[in-house]
Amino acid sequence: MARFHFGRGEYQYFAYPLPPLVAELREALYGKLTHTASQWMEALSLGAEFPAGLKGFMDRCHAQGQTRPTPLLLRYTAGDYNCMHQDLYGDVVFPFQVIFCLSRPDEEFTGGELLLVEQRPRAQSVGHAVRLEQGEAVVITTRYRPVRGSRGYYRSNFRHGVSQIHSGERYTLGIVFHDAA
Repeated sequence: MARFHFGRGEYQYFAYPLPPLVAELREALYGKLTHTASQWMEALSLGAEFPAGLKGFMDRCHAQGQTRPTPLLLRYTAGDYNCMHQDLYGDVVFPFQVIFCLSRPDEEFTGGELLLVEQRPRAQSVGHAVRLEQGEAVVITTRYRPVRGSRGYYRSNFRHGVSQIHSGERYTLGIVFHDAA
């Protein structure tokens, strides 16, 4: 992370074939999120619909040259953090990703909250800190969400990161649905 100025810590993308549990989570979660993803794109007049199954979406990614898997394991130790960012790896992007906490807060690590910053148009940004317990997951937007305004919907951009780890070691599983170029 540090050499790319993304923060401090370690991350490792899984290779194909994905570990069975990661593949099962990715497929099941994708199926639960496609309807809402398509509704978001419709609200934003982007016209993107998502195939009902992950295979159809992967076919779309691969047709655009996005063939590298993006689910990843992240490890942070004392002093590590992750800068605010968006996980965009090509033109084909799924609007959600899921983050699983694999470590026990206050027992295995302190600090390390998930940070979300919503960059609202013509307004101040809003920050959110999310503390996940071991085994909990959160679905976040990959890039933006629709917000109803006086003239219909507009995009509210999001970035995410991780606050500094104060002590111990924190592991996280990230399920990103689109593949990378």
